[in-house]
Amino acid sequence: MIPIAEPLLAWYTRHGRHDLPWRQTRDPYRLWLAEIMLQQTRVESVKPYYTRFLQALPDWRALAAAPQDQVLALWSGLGYYTRARNAQRAAQVVMAGFAGHFPDTLEKAVTLPGVGRSTAAAVLASAFGHRQAILDANARRVLIRSHAIAADPKATATQQWLWTLASALTPEDAHGYNQAIQDLGAMICTPRQPRCTDCPLASRCKAHAEGRSHALPVTVHRPPKPQRRAFFLLAADPEGRILLEKRPDSGIWGGLWCLPQAAPDSGELSNLCNDTLPPLEDTPAIRQFLQEAWSRRLRLDLRLTALGEEQQHVFTHFQLRFRCAHARVLGSAVADSAATLRWYRPADALAQGLPTPIRRILRNLGGGR
Repeated sequence: MIPIAEPLLAWYTRHGRHDLPWRQTRDPYRLWLAEIMLQQTRVESVKPYYTRFLQALPDWRALAAAPQDQVLALWSGLGYYTRARNAQRAAQVVMAGFAGHFPDTLEKAVTLPGVGRSTAAAVLASAFGHRQAILDANARRVLIRSHAIAADPKATATQQWLWTLASALTPEDAHGYNQAIQDLGAMICTPRQPRCTDCPLASRCKAHAEGRSHALPVTVHRPPKPQRRAFFLLAADPEGRILLEKRPDSGIWGGLWCLPQAAPDSGELSNLCNDTLPPLEDTPAIRQFLQEAWSRRLRLDLRLTALGEEQQHVFTHFQLRFRCAHARVLGSAVADSAATLRWYRPADALAQGLPTPIRRILRNLGGGR
């Protein structure tokens, strides 16, 4: 076990990212929110969302009581929307079960929706001064390289060993140390092209001594991501409004507003689309099916006018390929009778909680921001 705290803290004092907005506070709500937003998301992407979110929902009570649409709209574009739904549920648990205060023990904190061991530890260390170790992606990479751990980083045994290391190496000043190891991983010990000559741990790092910094963590080849396909409906009524549909609370886009969707990989539409997942086709039969299916389901008189070019969006566990079907609504628009359907002018639609691909489609209409 290689002691790293002393040189790491000295480096952090001189070079750390002390100006990050969530480093200007010891408030548990603000620290927790930052940790949730930073999960699988870059710091520069999080900054504007963090500021806007706090301006609108500055504390546990405000977040717990907010309409879900507002929470998702504030999160829209940040991705991984389960985090937003869990964040609101966590705020509700804090208000109902912990009298409006973040739990002050690890055992209680990890019971909050969306809060794992590392997230809970980061908040407890910074808000309450507890000696709690973290193991986010940056800290994990620093430990793997400094100790030359050449094992699958996602394997259970490797995770257990890394937690043992993290717990043993974390000093009493866990607040500063945790921020230091995160910054070292983000700024110096990066996933690709680590800057070993600038690293305060270079003289102690086993991977560096063995010339293996670029080879660690080991890359385990996994099966390619499965592909899914979808058609989205961009229907405009005589007033120029477009139709959005609220998705169920579960799933990748749970609770978000979306263009109505048809999936060619299941149901009757699959018979019209090649099962070997070639580019999504544009045929008279497919257009006719989509027009009739959406007209029937949405209770609209639709006329499809075009199918846009195929686009792609990559998720953590799969890749989505989609085309946008443009349509005109003839006669009166009656889809508003359903609680999950709503008409918006394009600029107003962009103010809602939207999946990133849908936001991209709507911005291309010319009303984007």
